[in-house]
Amino acid sequence: MTAAAPTAVVTGASGGIGAATARQLAGAGYDVVLTARRKDRVEALAAELRAAGHRAEAHALDVTDRAAVDAFTTALTAAHPSVDVLVNNAGGALGADPVASGDPAEWRAMYEVNVLGTLHVTQALLPALTASGAGTVVVLTSTAGHGTYEGGAGYVAAKHAEHVLAETLRLEIVGTPVRVIEIAPGMVRTEGFALTRFHGDEEKAARVYAGVAEPLTAEDVADTIAFAVTRPAHVNIDLLVVRPRAQASNTKVHREQ
Repeated sequence: MTAAAPTAVVTGASGGIGAATARQLAGAGYDVVLTARRKDRVEALAAELRAAGHRAEAHALDVTDRAAVDAFTTALTAAHPSVDVLVNNAGGALGADPVASGDPAEWRAMYEVNVLGTLHVTQALLPALTASGAGTVVVLTSTAGHGTYEGGAGYVAAKHAEHVLAETLRLEIVGTPVRVIEIAPGMVRTEGFALTRFHGDEEKAARVYAGVAEPLTAEDVADTIAFAVTRPAHVNIDLLVVRPRAQASNTKVHREQ
């Protein structure tokens, strides 16, 4: 009898890093469960993966809505005998204002999705991940979770909190069959991150990457996630920071003239 394929849940899978991660994990033999607020996007990705011969399903989910997360978890665990991997990818940045004039509503929204969203889904799925006997929690943070920069305090604060969540969880569940992996990307050029941050201002979004020959792509980060997830179960990649060669730190980036 052929063993059932492991199941991986990817949040924020409607595009960018989440969608690229779903493709990578499907290619690595996982049944992938795609979640995002934009149902049409995750359904299209699930259809693409199924057409390529993979097992994939899509669910509309707002990770900031705990009742919705709990309902999703109940349905998921009823349908899948094992849940093996959770990739907490849902997140994002809003605004680039200094502390003195930052919008508290934007700070709150970033905390809700990056930190509490990760908390909600991790808490809900941790029992199933533990029961799998070899569970993995991936928390996608950012180099913003490890260093500050001007104009980024709201996002930096949220990502620092998300980093601390991952680090603390790892301490608290040591001895259980679940590992906690943090992936912290630097400058990644995806189709929506900077545009969302600057409220659709294409000029401001383009300036983030101006002169940088090769920012990371969503596929670069997804490849890193898949590498960490597919290590033997006793191997825990606690923290993996990945940046483009042109970026030495959050504030030191080589830009060609």
